[in-house]
Amino acid sequence: MYTPPFNAVRDDDEVRAMVAAARTGWLVTLGEDGFPVATLLPIMWHGDTVIAHMAKANHQWEAISPDTPALIIVGGAEAYVSPSWYAAKAEHGKVVPTWNYSAVHLSGTLTVHTDAGWLREAVTDLTHVHESGRAHPWQVTDAPDPYVEGQLRGIVGIEMAVTRVEGKAKFSQNRSEADRHGVVEGLRADATSGHLQGSSAVQSLVLADQMADHLSSSNAVDAHQI
Repeated sequence: MYTPPFNAVRDDDEVRAMVAAARTGWLVTLGEDGFPVATLLPIMWHGDTVIAHMAKANHQWEAISPDTPALIIVGGAEAYVSPSWYAAKAEHGKVVPTWNYSAVHLSGTLTVHTDAGWLREAVTDLTHVHESGRAHPWQVTDAPDPYVEGQLRGIVGIEMAVTRVEGKAKFSQNRSEADRHGVVEGLRADATSGHLQGSSAVQSLVLADQMADHLSSSNAVDAHQI
């Protein structure tokens, strides 16, 4: 992934938190015809292993042999950045639009699992991740066992041994502090003014909060170093 040094996320805990917050990733492999194939999957990343599953009817898994190289792309909040938000626009006008976002790329090798025990454990763990914290969390054991067994026959497990991790947060770090504050304010205005709707508005707000937190953290570090 193209990542200028000032956009790189190198802290392991921060990168893992980004993946945990996204909860899904695009699994990219080469198909039998040599063209890329991608499927969005719920994922769990523990240690150096990513666990996922896909429908058996999805032919992507059929081209995965043991130790097949693959990429999982995990996206975060993203939004358009208007140059009108920059303080620099009033100063000299040398500004252009851009797009801010965060992402994690996990590269490694794959193993396909069809064993019912492995699959049951994987979906049980995944369910726990998404149901924990709810007032009445659903469990795999809540469904009739014969029904669960039938559902498990319709999926295959995907395990990635992660060999490379790349984290990126494009939060206007190459701009002045005034410009970055302007972006945060602009993102929030876009989300609350009705200019953006639905998920675009939500992402704009999330990105604004993330940028504001990052800006505060950067200022705290700078103050500490003075």
